[in-house]
Amino acid sequence: MSTFMSVFASLVEHIADLLDPLFHASATAAAIILFTAFVRLLVHPLSRASARGQRERAKLQPRIAELRAKHKKNPEQLQKAIMELHKEEKVSPLSGCLPSLFQIPAFFLLYHLFSSTSLGGEPNSLLGHTLGAAPLGGRFKDALADGGLFGAQGAVYLVLFAIVAAVASFNYVRTKRQMATTQASQPAADSAKDPGAGAMATMTKIMPLMSFMTLFTVGYVPLAAALYVVTSTAWSAVERAVLYRDMPSGAALATAA
Repeated sequence: MSTFMSVFASLVEHIADLLDPLFHASATAAAIILFTAFVRLLVHPLSRASARGQRERAKLQPRIAELRAKHKKNPEQLQKAIMELHKEEKVSPLSGCLPSLFQIPAFFLLYHLFSSTSLGGEPNSLLGHTLGAAPLGGRFKDALADGGLFGAQGAVYLVLFAIVAAVASFNYVRTKRQMATTQASQPAADSAKDPGAGAMATMTKIMPLMSFMTLFTVGYVPLAAALYVVTSTAWSAVERAVLYRDMPSGAALATAA
């Protein structure tokens, strides 16, 4: 693992050297953003496949509503019938999770790289690289301890928080609209008799708020990993707005992911 981390660190440093004429002291931060964009490009085919799967699942909603009405007194039979329907139509209910799952290794790679004080027995030189005044290996609590929220380091985090809040607000409005449309398109159900309806009602309330959880992630992880999160989150918002533009009611779950 340490050898792999050293190789990855060398790759980041080489990319930073190439970007140095443009970004100077922030070249390593720019290299991380470029790395994130490369990962998202690799994952993009999965995102497109997820959008296609979401369209197919949206087409099944009338039939699922019929199954809910038919098996409303038997939740186990309802779940079995829905699974059989998905299998019959060759639609995977988990396809929307794949783009996020494939990004986890890249995120943790950056997290560990900028959390390690040494690589291959040598001091981790990447920890001294900065974005503005904030070291890429530092965290929000370190910025607060060095100048406070409006200090030189704190200002870097304020910009990141502002970007995340803007993206989360965009996702919040979009998800609320989409889930309201989805709920309106389905027949009313008594949540006391239909557990699925009750779960959907709860999800409708919680799902739009999920994007704001990214703020806590950015405040906790090393700045380098926070850059990955911010870049990937912004990419996702644009990507989903494009891929799901013709699905006003079909992308509610995907948007909040």
